Amino acid sequence: MKFKKHVFICTNQKPAPKKSCGEEHGLQLVEAFKQALKDRGLQIEIRAQRTGCLDACAFGPALVVYPEGTYYGNVQLSDVEEIVESHLVNDQPVERLKLPV
Repeated sequence: MKFKKHVFICTNQKPAPKKSCGEEHGLQLVEAFKQALKDRGLQIEIRAQRTGCLDACAFGPALVVYPEGTYYGNVQLSDVEEIVESHLVNDQPVERLKLPV
């Protein structure tokens, strides 16, 4: 496997009045994750990238971390550092943001 972990951040855009992660700062989250990984020198082993719909619109902005398959919802820019440090670096998912299975 090329990457130890992979973070897919929804950037899907839906026409109003539907809620969509892209409208709720999906692209800003992508950039924030990429920068946080780069700042720690982790961009070689952990990849963050945008993706289309994760089918979690009601909980957006949403993202998923693989290989664990952990889904997060209502992710704010202020949550990026916590997710990176807790989950991506220390393998401890951020329980308050996890979506139910």
